Amino acid sequence: MEIKTLNPLFSVTPLKGRKVPPSQYTFKIKSFSWLSNASVQKCASEEFEAGGYRWSLSIYPSGHTREEGQDHVSIYLMLMDSSSLPIDWEVNAIVNFSAYNFIDDEYVTTQDANVRRFHVLKTEWGIPKFISIDTFNNPSNGYLIDDTCVFGVDVFVIKTMNKGDCLSMIHGPVTLYHSWKFNNFSSATLDKYESESFLGGNYKWKLLLYPNGVVEGKGNSISLFLVLEVSTLPPSNKVVVDCTLRARDQISGSHAENKFCRKFSHSNTTWGCRQLLALAKLKNPGSGFLVNDNCILEVEFTILGVITPN
Repeated sequence: MEIKTLNPLFSVTPLKGRKVPPSQYTFKIKSFSWLSNASVQKCASEEFEAGGYRWSLSIYPSGHTREEGQDHVSIYLMLMDSSSLPIDWEVNAIVNFSAYNFIDDEYVTTQDANVRRFHVLKTEWGIPKFISIDTFNNPSNGYLIDDTCVFGVDVFVIKTMNKGDCLSMIHGPVTLYHSWKFNNFSSATLDKYESESFLGGNYKWKLLLYPNGVVEGKGNSISLFLVLEVSTLPPSNKVVVDCTLRARDQISGSHAENKFCRKFSHSNTTWGCRQLLALAKLKNPGSGFLVNDNCILEVEFTILGVITPN
């Protein structure tokens, strides 16, 4: 369809003529001139449903003067559900108005992609200078024929599934430390071993060792993880942790380390390193990682903050 120009008809661009009627609602008014003659400031339609909410379309035949709509026909959309919604309600919608042109047999419709926000302080939105009265009243323009006109509105409610979180940083966080001496490494036959639980902040933790590695570390490295005991964490909370996992070099101090910063939660209780230290290096007698068949595994971590639902 042809894109129509701004002047002299409408104050919102672009405009487009279409054969298809408005998707939500049309409002036909007969004896339109009677409204102006009777000094009717606003003519409101019956309520209609769109996007799960109740709305009403309002026409100001002589203009919405408080919105500087003098000498124009004004058109507005009002949300009617406000009294039944929560105190902090908000409805977002894309709104486009139209006027039927009897001569062209089409609805001239605004093409506005902006999202309009309806809330407790603003339950109505519209266009004060929709059509100039002189243009509208002239039958040759096709909008008022036999004193009858038709207005319409498309209302597309934006359904938001917004979820929020609140990160509370811990002031002056304390660095926590735990050491685990793993004895008789060469005799380890299980796939994994767990340390005793230890307290860190308000939570319980443990270290998890795969002496023969896991995933890409399997058969070539030891894998070490920090595990949060989930029973000590409220269901919807997350803990932000800055962590260093370490296999200690007991001779020269050239430790093998892996550092990370992660969120621990009910769905992510375990973070660590699958290739902390190569098995060949661990078992090398001169490396200092295995002394008297014992290795020392450490974790040094800081709880930076807690994430709670907002």
